Amino acid sequence: MAKKLVILGAGESGIGTALLAKQKGYDVFVSDASEIMPIFLKELVENGIEFESGSHSVERILEADEIMKSPGIPDKNELVKVIRAKGIPVVSEIEFGYRYKGNAKIAAITGSNGKTTTTSLLYHICQVAEQDAAMVGNIGFSFARQIAQDPKSLYVIEVSSFQLDDIKYFKPDIAILLNITEDHLDRYNYEFEKYIKSKFRIIENQTESDCFIYCIDDEIIVKHLELLTTNTNPLPFSMKQEVKKGGYIKNEQMMLKIQEERVTMSIYDFALKGKHNAYNTMAASIAATTLGIRKEKIREAVSNFHNLEHRMEFVATVRGVDFINDSKATNVNSTWYALESIQKKTVLVIGGVDKGNDYSLIADLVKEKVKAIVCMGTDNNTIVEFFKGMVPVIIVTDSAKKAVTESFKLAEKGEVVLLSPACASFDLFKNYEDRGRQFKDAVKEL
Repeated sequence: MAKKLVILGAGESGIGTALLAKQKGYDVFVSDASEIMPIFLKELVENGIEFESGSHSVERILEADEIMKSPGIPDKNELVKVIRAKGIPVVSEIEFGYRYKGNAKIAAITGSNGKTTTTSLLYHICQVAEQDAAMVGNIGFSFARQIAQDPKSLYVIEVSSFQLDDIKYFKPDIAILLNITEDHLDRYNYEFEKYIKSKFRIIENQTESDCFIYCIDDEIIVKHLELLTTNTNPLPFSMKQEVKKGGYIKNEQMMLKIQEERVTMSIYDFALKGKHNAYNTMAASIAATTLGIRKEKIREAVSNFHNLEHRMEFVATVRGVDFINDSKATNVNSTWYALESIQKKTVLVIGGVDKGNDYSLIADLVKEKVKAIVCMGTDNNTIVEFFKGMVPVIIVTDSAKKAVTESFKLAEKGEVVLLSPACASFDLFKNYEDRGRQFKDAVKEL
């Protein structure tokens, strides 16, 4: 009898798992409480995979031998509670994919901020070095889909805490933990400790032959590491101290020390600017070195990397005003990093679905750099109340077009309009990509 696998959620991770499971002989059933997107619907039909959309057939779901839960479904979901109570094993998509990766290596990147940039940079280094690699996970295709359709010998995976919550054996050869700040606490009963533990699951199955690359300047990471017994090979990185193994920046030079290999490079040659990106660049460069990539290739890749769409993406200069699209900043910490890296007076476009944000984190930077705030969302009251009196001008808008028009009126030559919302996008937009594209389109119409 084929093992019954039920997949909850028909997004990219759900469909990727369904394709791989079908290929491996599972009896697959996909269930989504919402309508399934046409592109995914087509794949299910073409591959003869059973599915339902718009509701869950609870009895059938509870007949499963195993359930793959999409990362967007929280544990407090009533159906998930019933599944857990019945003792049916629940796995994440990266756990399912891991079973079928063969001898391929995995470099997995997590952290509250900088995951996408670091993942993309490491993948870019691999491409420059002509490695047989794929970039998967939270960015692009799911891990499971890549294994099913185009297996590689190296997977560079962006991993969220939600994906780590349901792993059992998943073990990256290289784990990168960039930083930990308060984010997604609504998923962890507002207990920061639970979120920290979730992030650290990235190393729970590692052995001495694996590497753990982490920021030693992050107090939360360091404190939690002191409580753990780890089997992994630690490679810390820092901008505040020299490390014996790992990487650090001193006198504007990045120094990497991994075994016998030594790499030095001026930070002025980094394509990615700003302090946070120096950390991201170090993390990706250390990972590349442990993969045996030559230092010449690392230097070349780090200096010619183009930044990502929606992440501190330069859009245009209109009459001396720079427009920057940082729509991927869906939490306050990301906005902190964005403001920290800008040296000019700024009109900040902020707002959306507030996840219980603590705006005090950016208060000092706002006072120092922001001349006006333009809110973009359906409910801007929290932002208006918090920043009232902190900046001379606060304007409320309900579309990207209005936000851009108002920002342009407020900005002067030599200043910046920064879209860095600190919030999710689902009130006015499909997702952060849609928000970023609408912002860019509005800028082009000025």
